[in-house]
Amino acid sequence: MADLVLTTSVLEETKIQIENVLIQAGVNTVLLIDEAGNVVAACGHKTCDLDMTSLAALAAANFGATSQIAKLIGEDDFSLLFHKGKKDSVHFARISTDLILVTIFGESVSLGLVRLRVAQLAKTIEKTFGQNN
Repeated sequence: MADLVLTTSVLEETKIQIENVLIQAGVNTVLLIDEAGNVVAACGHKTCDLDMTSLAALAAANFGATSQIAKLIGEDDFSLLFHKGKKDSVHFARISTDLILVTIFGESVSLGLVRLRVAQLAKTIEKTFGQNN
C-alpha cells in the first residue's frame, strides 16, 4: 500500500464530493477508509449513531477476506461488495488500490443509484487524491 498524504484541502474536497454525490441522493452514511480500517472521511446523517472505528475495521477485514475468496476462485479481486438488510443495506467499493468507500443506505434509495453514484465518485476521489501524491 502506498503512503497517503492527507491534507486539509484534500479531506474537505473529498467530504464535499461525498455530500454532493451520495448524501444529497438520500444515502444515510458514507465512510472512506483505508485498507487497514482507518477512517479517512465520514459523512452523513447517522455518523454520531455508529461506532465508526469498529465499522471501518470490520469493513476492511470483510474486504480482505472477500479478496482471498476471489483468489480462491481464480479472480484477482472483487471490486465491490453488497449486503442487504431489512431496513438498511451496505455497499462497499474499492477506490484505487488503497481506499474503500462504505455506503449505508435505506430502502428508499435503490442499489442501482448507489452503484452509479459510487462509480462516478470513485473517479473523482481518485483524481483528488492523485493530485496530492
